[in-house]
Amino acid sequence: MNRDQLIGYIPNDTFFHRLSGSSKLIAFLLLSVIGMVSYDTRFLLVLGMGSFVIFRIAQIKLSEISFVLKFIAFFSILNLLTVYLFSPEYGVQLYGSRHLIFSGISRFTLTQEQLFYELNLFIKYFCTIPPALVFLITTDPSEFASSLNKIGVSYKVSYSVSLALRYIPDVQSDFQTISQASQARVTELSKKAKLLQRVKGNVQIALPLIFTSLDRITTISNAMELRRFGRGKKRSWYCAKKMTRNDYLVIGAALLIFCIGLSLIVLNGGRFYNPFQ
Repeated sequence: MNRDQLIGYIPNDTFFHRLSGSSKLIAFLLLSVIGMVSYDTRFLLVLGMGSFVIFRIAQIKLSEISFVLKFIAFFSILNLLTVYLFSPEYGVQLYGSRHLIFSGISRFTLTQEQLFYELNLFIKYFCTIPPALVFLITTDPSEFASSLNKIGVSYKVSYSVSLALRYIPDVQSDFQTISQASQARVTELSKKAKLLQRVKGNVQIALPLIFTSLDRITTISNAMELRRFGRGKKRSWYCAKKMTRNDYLVIGAALLIFCIGLSLIVLNGGRFYNPFQ
């Protein structure tokens, strides 16, 4: 894994890079909340297509996030399978009808309602993941902290968020370094190894990764304490952006989409769009 495949801020000069961190956070939260709450398939499809549009505008290359996309895809598929295994007829309960496709074995039947419900879950990933990636990749941690402080968030909390965003790539890099060290000691973790062996090896990496992260936290805490961080009520920021017309337009667009989603919930008489009625 090279550095470009780690999730974190990637400097560029795009529309989203020029936005304030506050406006991107507000828009991201509004879109994520309505995307998770709504089960109106029509709305989710439009929202998902819009997510890909902003992904393209941000000029994020798939090669830059290929590892993360594979990781997300794996757990997304695992989640869909788990939902079916634990409740194969949950869709029937939700939509109040039962259109059998395959009788299956024992309770593991396959119905149109269950497939439709899991389709909605699948679309939700496309509604929430691209905005999250755009937010992480186009937001400078220091600038984001200053933006949070401007809208009333304590600078201590703002700086904590900044540190978390800044060290996401470092934690991923540490994981890769420890993994390569393990493989140098004849612990095969590449695609050549069996799945169970790779899972076991990656779990063993977790302990040294935790200790490495704790050591970094101690170092940062000591450095901040020596510089008397938190003693004053206010602080100045080296990186700061003023809210521009584009920032307000982005917030307004996200708020409009959020209101449309809420309106559809009211019109549908609930969160679920039911095509089986």
